[in-house]
Amino acid sequence: MAEKLTIGVLSQIRSFVRDPVTVVLAVLLPAIVIEGWGQAISNMPEMPTVESVPIELARIVGATLGVALVAGILGLVMIIGARSADRRLVVVGYSPSTVLVSRLLTIVGITVVIAVINFGVLSVNVSAEAPFLAVVFLALSGVLYACIGVLVGAILPRLFEGSLVIALLAMMDAFLSGESPLAADVPWWVEYFPLYHPKTLVQDTMLDGTYAMGDLLFVLGYLAVLVGLALFVFQRTMAVEGRWLR
Repeated sequence: MAEKLTIGVLSQIRSFVRDPVTVVLAVLLPAIVIEGWGQAISNMPEMPTVESVPIELARIVGATLGVALVAGILGLVMIIGARSADRRLVVVGYSPSTVLVSRLLTIVGITVVIAVINFGVLSVNVSAEAPFLAVVFLALSGVLYACIGVLVGAILPRLFEGSLVIALLAMMDAFLSGESPLAADVPWWVEYFPLYHPKTLVQDTMLDGTYAMGDLLFVLGYLAVLVGLALFVFQRTMAVEGRWLR
């Protein structure tokens, strides 16, 4: 099983690397999103219902958004590709559990790389008090959105339309969950958005070197639910001739 798992993960990573669009997104998007988001949010004009946001905080939210965007699109691409690939793997002898685990490991592995890239770009302008934890929490935000990408792909299995949905969701999430200029008018239920607590974790570890256990537990619970749903969706892709494979 270990050999098949390794082969499955490596083949999916090679598929990701061979796609120039995804590689460009992973390498160039962090700098664009972090600096673009930082400048845009921090330079919004002050008004009675609009608060100023320090550029450091805006850049941290931009880094969290950058990881979420790329990872979300990764999840979307993987579920679209899985519709035919996973069935073939199962037919030629791979167990469904091996395919599921390889998919999950691939998502986690690539998301960690994306998180490291985003952290590297962010650290150019923002010093990190706890760099390792910051990378871990950036990766957690990415895995959350990778699972969301899988769910979006299950409902809307087209790359262009699905990517637009993920981008819209992530940007709205980051704007309301982050250090929003509209902080005074943000409703309480925004705390349940996917990026709200990961953003807080990244911000605290970057600026203070610590984090609140409550935020981490909330993120882990959120992650458990989304991973469970993503695995369910991937399992559905392995149905052959209308039957579920075990």
